[in-house]
Amino acid sequence: MLPMRDDFRRAQVAIAALFCFLGFQYVTWVSRLPLVKDELGLTETELGLLLMACGAGAAASFPLVAHLMKAMGAKRLGYAAAAALLLFLPAFAAAPTYPVALAVVAADGVAVGCLNVAMNAQGAALEELHERTAMAKMHATFSAGSLAAALLASLVQTVTAGLAAHFAVAAALLLAMLGVTRTGLPAGDRPAPQHGPENPAEKRAEKERRRWRPPSRLTLWMGCAMAFGTITEGAMNDWSTLYLEDVADAAPEVAPLGIAVVSVMMVVARLFADGWRTRWGDGPVVGLGSALAGTGLAVAVLAGGVVPALLGFACVGLGVAAVTPCVYVAAAREGPDALSLVASMGTTGLLGGPAAIGFIAGAAGLAWGMAAVAASALLVSLCTTRIRWPALSNA
Repeated sequence: MLPMRDDFRRAQVAIAALFCFLGFQYVTWVSRLPLVKDELGLTETELGLLLMACGAGAAASFPLVAHLMKAMGAKRLGYAAAAALLLFLPAFAAAPTYPVALAVVAADGVAVGCLNVAMNAQGAALEELHERTAMAKMHATFSAGSLAAALLASLVQTVTAGLAAHFAVAAALLLAMLGVTRTGLPAGDRPAPQHGPENPAEKRAEKERRRWRPPSRLTLWMGCAMAFGTITEGAMNDWSTLYLEDVADAAPEVAPLGIAVVSVMMVVARLFADGWRTRWGDGPVVGLGSALAGTGLAVAVLAGGVVPALLGFACVGLGVAAVTPCVYVAAAREGPDALSLVASMGTTGLLGGPAAIGFIAGAAGLAWGMAAVAASALLVSLCTTRIRWPALSNA
């Protein structure tokens, strides 16, 4: 029994290193956008389009990722995507013009989509193999990687403003994270042998397995849950500060606490969420959590004021923390096509959600925009009733 436990821990650390890698890589280049904006002479709109290019690349990667998952398997695809993300840093730093930068960032988005699906597939496979919950903690390491990258960016800029030195240090740390995966990363899905199955019946079955099919109703429900969950998460990151300042009349030094409250509660919740999943199951954790997020935020908007807003934001961070880990696990069990589509819908929600809230805020006010965020969280709770959730018994 002990060797199995050791295998689980090694694999958990290795997969978590990939989550940390992705969070660290993303925040590394996003943290230097002000310098890129100045060097390329970009407007605010052009800078926004640059960020959207990454999300658009990730969202558009769905057909490619589904094919590569079948052809390469999760482990090989994860390493290939990680290598592409490493190469992105010098390519982005050297981009001479805005169109080149757009193309490089869009390609980065495709690599992000590949690694996102590969690492979540491995996390879900690890849970299924060992019948133990682990995915929420892995998602917490993504946040830890993002935080570490932000701290590194701040530290490096006290020494030099250039991108070359910063990205060189970041690349070395990213390579170290990949080194952690070498001894523990599970083999994951294996591609079919080059010669294919020998038996004619097996050949037909293999051909049928590889044939593309339209997504099932279950997959669409999971995609909707993921999209509404990421809309809620993304909108809080983008609009909480402005809501506190413009609607709740918070002092300028208090307004940034909105993001901090959401982020801290989300990380803490993800550290404990695997235990909750084991005790109560994924469905209740996601359903009750998203209901708490939606209800808490709605009450905060109705009550008005800074303190209710911060309490409502805390409910959101606590309530939606387990949505993406749990939905990824459920989608992975339906196969690579389902996982790729659900991941793509999640990226679309993360990309398009904040913009949609901005349109609502522009037409009716930010209070109504936050009410729409609360409605999005409640819709996650509705979607959970239509999803077939896995049952994992061991703590």
